[in-house]
Amino acid sequence: MSDHLKKANRQLKLFSWFKIPLIAFCNPRIIELTDNKIVIRIKVNPFTRNQLGSMYLGALTIGADLAAGFHAFHLSEQSGRRVSLAFKNFKAEFHSRPTSAVYFVANYGDKVQKMLGRIQVSGERETIDVPVEAYCNYLDEPEHIATFSLGLSLKDKGAN
Repeated sequence: MSDHLKKANRQLKLFSWFKIPLIAFCNPRIIELTDNKIVIRIKVNPFTRNQLGSMYLGALTIGADLAAGFHAFHLSEQSGRRVSLAFKNFKAEFHSRPTSAVYFVANYGDKVQKMLGRIQVSGERETIDVPVEAYCNYLDEPEHIATFSLGLSLKDKGAN
């Protein structure tokens, strides 16, 4: 694992434990992080499993939240800006029950970077829809589990 990914996973772990402990119970891991893409894995475990043996709806929601939110946080940090981040809406469509680790994939970094530039100039809050796709067996034979759309809302708070 690269130093870049180790640092991002350390930030995610600290954020989880000190800001939103519910995330920590899901034990998410960042598998890939670039300027345009993030992949987060959550394993099925006693904290994420429902009564049917598949991943619980709440854990799936946390994965989608992190794929959209942590990536935006990472990109804002790279730009040297602080932002206020919130979600305005959330939509989900489930295709099948995930019984193994789920990988949450978001490919929207270019849109967030443009948005960061706009909110820095305007000083206003802006919202964009961020698609997140969820897969089982992502690294071998991806099986599409769910599609999410989150209304990512950002407001510039100034330089770090």
